[in-house]
Amino acid sequence: MYLIPIPAFDDNYLWLLHDGRRAVVVDPGDAQPVLRILQDRQLQLESILVTHHHPDHTGGVDVLREATGAKVFGPARERIPSPFTPLQDGDTVPALDLDFQVIDVPGHTAGHIAFYSPSVDGRPLLFCGDTLFSGGCGRLFEGTPAQMLASLDRLAALPGDTRVCCTHEYTMGNLRFALAVEPDNRELIGYHARCAALRDDGEPTLPTSIAQELLINPFLRTRQATVMAAARRFDPAAHDDNTIFAAIRQWKNQFK
Repeated sequence: MYLIPIPAFDDNYLWLLHDGRRAVVVDPGDAQPVLRILQDRQLQLESILVTHHHPDHTGGVDVLREATGAKVFGPARERIPSPFTPLQDGDTVPALDLDFQVIDVPGHTAGHIAFYSPSVDGRPLLFCGDTLFSGGCGRLFEGTPAQMLASLDRLAALPGDTRVCCTHEYTMGNLRFALAVEPDNRELIGYHARCAALRDDGEPTLPTSIAQELLINPFLRTRQATVMAAARRFDPAAHDDNTIFAAIRQWKNQFK
């Protein structure tokens, strides 16, 4: 299998997975770069997977469906360009002879879902939309801090070698914030340097992995003493899992 992050807009990645003949695309906000890849590599698009309803994730769905005949799969509780197959937690989507498990991950939007395959060429693979980023997480446009924390807990429980395909190149900005939260985190300092080198070379920082994020992402580390202390410095009223997470998220919202 071949996994390709297709750049779109200012900082989106439209993820394409293919076996040399057939392809699946995730969150195609723009059809044109996907169509170019399909044509250049002589691929047949079979499936379109959508994690949530925002236009930069759905804007190319209609054009791709009409051009290729691909089947569209998306969250049952969100408005996705029809026709599509509605999905909810526990469903399975067959694509490229793989089975993608659907995980409900509300928070960024109310009905956000993720797609997880336990083995793609021997390693787990996660398409998480705007729920989890490298070094960060999505803004809470429709959900609550408690919902997002629960969603991130579900993703954090996946195997450590899971490849995490986030849909934005937000890594460097996220890591600047993470270093403000945990300035003495040695793994974070090293990861920041490695990602900076990748960006200097024009390379993506993604995919990341669950194991990597557990070491450096403050939104997966809100139960760590260092992150809890930082949250309380920002908001002395933060006292439990949900309010500590909320404090870190609010801090990130206004971080410059």
